[in-house]
Amino acid sequence: GDLFDQERKLVGSGLGDLFDAVEIVSDKTAATYARLFNRHGDGPARSMMVGNSLKSDVVPAIEAGGWGVHVPHELTWVLEHVEAPVAEPRFRQISDLGQLPELIESIAKPG
Repeated sequence: GDLFDQERKLVGSGLGDLFDAVEIVSDKTAATYARLFNRHGDGPARSMMVGNSLKSDVVPAIEAGGWGVHVPHELTWVLEHVEAPVAEPRFRQISDLGQLPELIESIAKPG
């Protein structure tokens, strides 16, 4: 979506405080995510991309070394459909954004 729509969604979710930084980009590639992950905090090991597109949101983030969290949506564009990377240890799927705080907490716990 466009910048304003994405910002509106984040504000409406009430989850913005969970993140140290939020960047909305149109060039969703592994290189873009790697650059963003290195710009903020500790690099990809502690970075996460949350989105409804496996192809544009989740897979490139994992390829860049970050976490990829898929939140499926019934109206995902057909060109965005790819196989879920279920074998990837940094892949997670949740049914709605309300599950995100618990997921982040479980990932952040040592051991």
